[in-house]
Amino acid sequence: MSNPVSRYMINTWEPETPSFWQKTGKTTAARNLWISIPALLLAFAVWMVWSVVVVNLPNIGFTYSNNQLFWLTALPGLSGATLRIFYSFMVPIFGGRRWTAISTGSLLIPAIGIGLAVQDVNTGYPTMLILALLCGFGGGNFASSMANISFFYPKASKGFALGMNAGLGNLGVSVVQFVVPLVITFAVFGAWGGDSLTWVKNGVSKDMWLQNAGFIWVPFIALSTLLAWFGMNDLASAKASFSEQAVIFKRKHNWLMCWLYTGTFGSFIGYSAAFPLLIKIQFPDVNPLDYAFLGPLVGALARVAGGVISDKLGGARVTLWSFLLMICAVLGVLYFMPQAGVGGSFSGFFWMFMLLFAGTGIGNASTFRMIPVIFLTEHQRAAAGKGKAAQEQAIIDANKEGAAVLGFTSAVAAYGAFFIPKSYGTSISLTGSPDAALWCFIGFYVSCIAITWWCYARKNAAMPC
Repeated sequence: MSNPVSRYMINTWEPETPSFWQKTGKTTAARNLWISIPALLLAFAVWMVWSVVVVNLPNIGFTYSNNQLFWLTALPGLSGATLRIFYSFMVPIFGGRRWTAISTGSLLIPAIGIGLAVQDVNTGYPTMLILALLCGFGGGNFASSMANISFFYPKASKGFALGMNAGLGNLGVSVVQFVVPLVITFAVFGAWGGDSLTWVKNGVSKDMWLQNAGFIWVPFIALSTLLAWFGMNDLASAKASFSEQAVIFKRKHNWLMCWLYTGTFGSFIGYSAAFPLLIKIQFPDVNPLDYAFLGPLVGALARVAGGVISDKLGGARVTLWSFLLMICAVLGVLYFMPQAGVGGSFSGFFWMFMLLFAGTGIGNASTFRMIPVIFLTEHQRAAAGKGKAAQEQAIIDANKEGAAVLGFTSAVAAYGAFFIPKSYGTSISLTGSPDAALWCFIGFYVSCIAITWWCYARKNAAMPC
């Protein structure tokens, strides 16, 4: 390339060649991974910031119903999932470095917008809905980030790399639910951050700077954008047009993995978005922000561990057990929840949700470990006996398809961030409790177990992985 940023382009990239990987590949891949991780963490923080903001809006004078609050919690999931469909194909078109910088920089728009909007209780609900939709920029970033990192690592290390990128990136959900309750209690930016708001509950009032929920991320987003632009690389071998990548829509395993990843990541992000508000509604005497961040934290760390375990045991086997764990955890949640507002045990409810988050995290990693293995195996089978050139091309094609599938399955699964909060809201409005929604989730997990076992985990599965 003759453009000014050609020094960031790598023309030869052969991670499956041991000598290349040990000499130069491993160091370069690690640098791109460690710049990608904080960028993805910030994306998740912005995507999920409404899960914390909605809990505080009524306390500073915004008069929204529970259903309206669930909509604000759910809409970032809807827009983020939709953007992921497009973001899935951006890295091969624009390059991983450039797209990471552009998509990270876009997070400034909702971060600044929220900081301005919450300072005025007369801000219209439609404006809040638009800002909630714009937070979907953060959700979209996951698809391109995972696709990009998948190109850098060999098959044997993809579970680790994708687990680290996604797991530590997922920590953004926990970070936002931990950091925001702290930074809204004082004037972090002084006069630059605006005046305090008055927080009122049960006759007690205090000062609050809810605008910091948006503003606190601005300097970190700016720094991460610069690091991506000047520190990452584009890979020539990753270049592909949309039409070249669109072949995944004809692949059976693309759609099967969409279903399974919706069960794992869709559950993780949906439960994360709705957890604070669900606690507030089911256990009104409990401060949800004291506990909400722990669920995503457990899920994110479990994802890191799940990537390593899946590299050793195989993704399909780990996925199967993760769904069984999730079913048991949801049954536990149902057992410990109040019935008709009476009884229930918050400690039991909380620990069952921690178990549920752990199951989603492990399953997130194991399903993503399955995808590149499936497509590499499929292409290598097709190229068997056709010579060295065909085998090398099979690896290139498999990496491109696998990366596109990683992005696209994450797009479909991200709709969980919309459907789980909305399912809770609908179930509560129709029946008075979220139980019906949770029983539907159990039914979905049963279908995931059946698919995993039949297609990938049983002894004579057509595509063992």
